Amino acid sequence: MKPIAELEPAAIRRVSAPHPERDWVRCAANAPYFQTESGAAWAPVGHNEAITWPHLAPLYRRQDVASVDRHFAALKASGVNCLRLMLDYNQVRYRHLESRCGHFSPAMVRLWDDLIQLGERHDIRFLLTPFDTFFMARRWKTHPYAQATGGPCKSPRHMFTCEATRAAIINRLLFATRRWGHSEAVFGWDLWNEIDSFYAGGDMAAVHDFVGEVSAALRAEELRVHGRSHPQTVSVYLPNLLLRPDLGEVIFRHPSLDFASVHLYEKGTIDHPRGTLAPAEATARLMTAAVEQCPVDRPLLDTEHGPIHAFKDRHITLPDDFDTELFRRMQWAHLASGGAGGGMRWPYRHPHVLLPAMHEAQGVLARFLPLIDWSDFRRQPLGERLRAPGFDGLATGCGDAHQAIVVLMANRAQCGHASTLDIQGLEPGVYSVTQMNTLTGELEAAQLQTMQDGTLTVLAGGTGQDVALAITRAS
Repeated sequence: MKPIAELEPAAIRRVSAPHPERDWVRCAANAPYFQTESGAAWAPVGHNEAITWPHLAPLYRRQDVASVDRHFAALKASGVNCLRLMLDYNQVRYRHLESRCGHFSPAMVRLWDDLIQLGERHDIRFLLTPFDTFFMARRWKTHPYAQATGGPCKSPRHMFTCEATRAAIINRLLFATRRWGHSEAVFGWDLWNEIDSFYAGGDMAAVHDFVGEVSAALRAEELRVHGRSHPQTVSVYLPNLLLRPDLGEVIFRHPSLDFASVHLYEKGTIDHPRGTLAPAEATARLMTAAVEQCPVDRPLLDTEHGPIHAFKDRHITLPDDFDTELFRRMQWAHLASGGAGGGMRWPYRHPHVLLPAMHEAQGVLARFLPLIDWSDFRRQPLGERLRAPGFDGLATGCGDAHQAIVVLMANRAQCGHASTLDIQGLEPGVYSVTQMNTLTGELEAAQLQTMQDGTLTVLAGGTGQDVALAITRAS
């Protein structure tokens, strides 16, 4: 493997430290959320895309850059500000970032140059992960790191324990940050997609050490080249976390990482949904459990979810209206359970893109976000603090002593009936309560006084559709 300094000149350029006006994202100082370096609140509203999927595929060899530019413009108009992307996608042979281990493909580097410029133009940031691990493992014999192609690694099971392979992984990330890390279009790094002890031959200590080594190398290089570093995480396939709870020490509490990310999959609810309320209930339950595992100031978000079993195994694309309601309800359950933003759907559709109505739902969520002061929102799941007597459906929320978010998703029988909510544990005083219809984005606002014990009683719903409440202390 060649060191970075010896790579082909056509495939790399050195960049100077960014201009001070470039506004990177960082973790908020006093809350488990994000903000820009200028102090503006920032929450990821977006989803997963891939360089071989219909919207981005025309960037390869610049077949149709204008169509991708139009796609990004449409995303921005819908409130999307973040996409999760893998640096390469191994479902096809010629979308490897490295043609051979340590040799970066000029065509792929050019594609990423264009993507970064499009992100900057449209204020869309990227959460980047170095490998498409799903197809990498399934098509290992053609992977540049495989011994069969001249690479250093015998099998995916040795990637974390093979010294030469760890060096190659670090080399890839250092290349990426030297080439593109100067840009504010980079939100952060998912150092490994769906990390698991599988890649370390079952050795969980090796997983922990791998994350520490890769994190330190990337952060040191970013500090050297850019003078600061992007936030870091590693993601986990939630069923694997449930099978191996010690993965939680890496996902939620590794000292080298800045935020936590989970992939919300669950058999029978999210993976192959029969209705839209049960997946939202599962999202709230799973996110609540994840929040409880996180340090109180560490942001948490879902960075991949969707009907994987229905699509991959049953070859079903869910009906448009059903899937849009599923999408909308899961994103609001994610936000109301303490997640940063609305979570990030993997399309699981044919063609493999989100529906226009899903982007409209993202826009409604984006308009809700400014109603909360995220810089000082030290949320915890409301749990028993939220009471909705007689409400038939999902009532869930998170809050602290000064603010709260509550979402109501009714069963069909409940639709159209207003409900009385009690939110306990607030500091006594006057609160602004803004109700948003999560389908239309319509708003209603009121000011209410708590009882002496800090209980706030709210009459909510009555629209016949799901509603979200933003509750903030009145100035």
